[in-house]
Amino acid sequence: MTSLTDTPPAAPDVASPRLDFEALFAALPSPYMVLDRRLRYVAANEAYAEVTGRAREDLLGRCIFDLFPNEGESGGLLRASFERVLETGRPDSIAFIPYPIPGPSGELEMRYWSAAHTPIRDETGQVAFIVQNTVDVTELRRLKDIAYGRSPRASAVQLLQRAKEVQAVNASLLDETNQLRDLIMQAPSFMAVLTGPELTFRLVNSAYLQLIGHRQVIGRTIVEALPEVRAQEFVELLSEVMASGEPYIGRAMGVWLRRTPGDAPEQRFVDFIYQPILNDVGRATGVFVEGYDVTDRVRAEAQQKLLVDELNHRVKNTLATVQSIAAQTLRVHPDPADFREQFEARLMALSGTHDLLTASSWRSAWLSDVLLAELRPHGEGRYELAGEDVELPPDAALTLGLVFHELATNAAKYGALSAEGGRVRVEWATLPGEPASRLALTWREIGGPPVAPPRRKGFGSRLIERTLRGDIHGDASLDFAPTGLVCRLEAPLRGPERPALHAGAA
Repeated sequence: MTSLTDTPPAAPDVASPRLDFEALFAALPSPYMVLDRRLRYVAANEAYAEVTGRAREDLLGRCIFDLFPNEGESGGLLRASFERVLETGRPDSIAFIPYPIPGPSGELEMRYWSAAHTPIRDETGQVAFIVQNTVDVTELRRLKDIAYGRSPRASAVQLLQRAKEVQAVNASLLDETNQLRDLIMQAPSFMAVLTGPELTFRLVNSAYLQLIGHRQVIGRTIVEALPEVRAQEFVELLSEVMASGEPYIGRAMGVWLRRTPGDAPEQRFVDFIYQPILNDVGRATGVFVEGYDVTDRVRAEAQQKLLVDELNHRVKNTLATVQSIAAQTLRVHPDPADFREQFEARLMALSGTHDLLTASSWRSAWLSDVLLAELRPHGEGRYELAGEDVELPPDAALTLGLVFHELATNAAKYGALSAEGGRVRVEWATLPGEPASRLALTWREIGGPPVAPPRRKGFGSRLIERTLRGDIHGDASLDFAPTGLVCRLEAPLRGPERPALHAGAA
């Protein structure tokens, strides 16, 4: 992979099972071992340790001919096969070789073997390791001796049988190789092998191809295959792993990848590990990449944090509003019964606006809905609304909901809604402005009793003026005209518009 940043270029926590290649190698039923160029053991599976009668820890790091010396023809045959693999870089096999190994009691016991030797190259193309798969055919040899004795046909029959055995061994090796490749290709985690100083792709599985948009990358360097990662930190991280021989683990790192030809890079988030591939002298010759695409998890966690932070903010604001309402109401209505009535009425108005915002997941509330929540209880025909309906952001909706409650309550007690035939007309329009447009609204009471300016400002007037200015940077003016109260206010506004409400709509 590459490094992940928040802008396009200018083990991880794993939910699914991970493939353990060491466990897979150790559990193979056929004997396998790996030698370096000096013919020292670097790996051996349990089946090999069992047939040779040696513990795996006794094998590793020691030369095969030191542990199993043979200066005779068989030893020369085995050494020659190893040398052919190292010199030619091609697989080699020995159809039949007698080779003694220590038996259960420690004495040497003659055993008969069939061996297949496969080269593994480093990034320069030189053979770095030899993988040997051996088959103990001692019992088969003894059965043949019993069945054929010294018959003239014995050699021909044995040759034919041995050919069949070699063919079976080769078929078994091919089948095991294909099974291992299938496991890698079908693994749920993405996997890739990069080799050499230029970090050339040698293997990628299906999950990795899906992550990078199914591009052809085999045989190409990472910069050639994934040019969008050139300016990201992943190439540097891979180079550091190659230089240090130490693995690197990344968690929820963002990477920009072009997943569709011609499209702009898309940000994904990945958990991954860069595991160095070391040769017999401990130098990194490549990097094994494995990980998971955790984009959905990262985005879900970010959304959850955003919601929690927003909830905390709203709760604090709501508590502050309630505290202000309680203090102002108590100051104007010291009588407990009167205080309770007024305080509960204002809390219900606040609750009604909360309900409107909750219905939209606290994104916004329509202006008409906030007005109707206060005017509809007074009956149809007692109000008129006129204007292009607009969405109010949550803070404006809460503030205006309290303002409309105070106006409607005042109209019901002293104004137009207290008299038969009286009504309220609300008109509004949007005005251009920076950084957002503004709402210009007029509340006009018609047909009510004569109005006289109050001798002092009540809580309602103070709430309308102070709340608008302090909470949403709005403005309001109250005109106590003899024909009815007129309230004009402005407030910041944003959001799309919806169809117009005609005069008289309820």
